[in-house]
Amino acid sequence: MSQADCIFCLALANPADDAKNFVLYRGTNNFIILNRYPYISGHLMIAPNAHISEFDAAPKATTDEMTDLTKRCQTALRDVYKPDGFNIGMNLGRAAGAGVADHFHLHILPRWIGDTNFTSTVGDTRVLPESLETTFSKLKPKF
Repeated sequence: MSQADCIFCLALANPADDAKNFVLYRGTNNFIILNRYPYISGHLMIAPNAHISEFDAAPKATTDEMTDLTKRCQTALRDVYKPDGFNIGMNLGRAAGAGVADHFHLHILPRWIGDTNFTSTVGDTRVLPESLETTFSKLKPKF
């Protein structure tokens, strides 16, 4: 995927469209965005501003900020959604399940005991109790 077709690069292209693109926060080296196809409400992603495919190729300043933003996301999700736990991770490369393999990103998902996350796998259906617009409006003040 070229940079011109990259969903992350396109989301960054115009700051005036941040609400439309669900960009919650723009840092120096990374940004926080809602997953447009979330597994669960509050599914956030952190991606570098630069179009980089490999985590180990990113500058230290980018990965350091990504870690700091991960902590900030966890705190925001805990405050807003009161989850029982979190999934935090990356899928690097197509073989690992990356939907966007050319622009690495980190997923942060709040989790609850008994949540319906399994439905995506078993039933090929996503169950979300709120719209992306509602999620965005709840989380935006935290950033």
